[in-house]
Amino acid sequence: MRVLFVGDIVGRAGRDAALRLVAPLRNELAADFVIANAENAAGGMGLTPALGQELLSRAPLDVLTLGNHAWAKREIYPYLQSEPRVLRPANYPPGAPGMGAGVYETEAGLVGVLVLQGRVFMETVDDPFRCADAEIERLRGSANAVIVDMHAEATSEKQAMAWHLAGRVAAVVGTHTHVQTADERIMPGGTAYISDVGMTGPTDSIIGMRRDYVMHRFITGLPSKFEVAEGPAQLSAALIDIEEASGRAREIVRIQRAVG
Repeated sequence: MRVLFVGDIVGRAGRDAALRLVAPLRNELAADFVIANAENAAGGMGLTPALGQELLSRAPLDVLTLGNHAWAKREIYPYLQSEPRVLRPANYPPGAPGMGAGVYETEAGLVGVLVLQGRVFMETVDDPFRCADAEIERLRGSANAVIVDMHAEATSEKQAMAWHLAGRVAAVVGTHTHVQTADERIMPGGTAYISDVGMTGPTDSIIGMRRDYVMHRFITGLPSKFEVAEGPAQLSAALIDIEEASGRAREIVRIQRAVG
């Protein structure tokens, strides 16, 4: 089983990159299942139902994951209730709209996807480690392999989650910081890991935002409203090769592709 995980889609440039590159990349890599984090797809913050459906149907993507910006667009609330292919972090308190995990059918078997949000330098949410234990116990009963989107700021928290789940899931893929890391590895027990899969969005930017706006805030210390950059774009991703029988990862490969 080959799972392609596409890094955080940021704004129009990121959506266009996904729409242009995912289908040919999926064919080239013989990917059975494609996940993308889309929490920044709508204007750099959040997701709308229309954009969610566009990415799912036209890219095409099998599952969209969200993070701390899941609630940025109010119209997403009922959509999260009705669309099982769009997942928000599982460790929000009971009553939050939508689901944090799901099981999906592929030609190579059933894939479980779980989204977790970290707590270090992030909004207060429920314990992701305890949540992971409960959700993975449930998912492993019905899925051949489980992929975890660990949406967090701190690399240490992402690594801690990977060690916590080593041997119990096929992969722990970090999202949120938008900069692809070079620490991909197969952990003991066959769990693929990367601290951050990177960003699908404008290349000439600061984590997807206009450089001048971000630099103004750093240089002056004054508040500055961020705006998604335009121009050339790239897609960042990771390809995870999984043994179907055991649900263990055999290989993880970093990918970066520019929009031609």
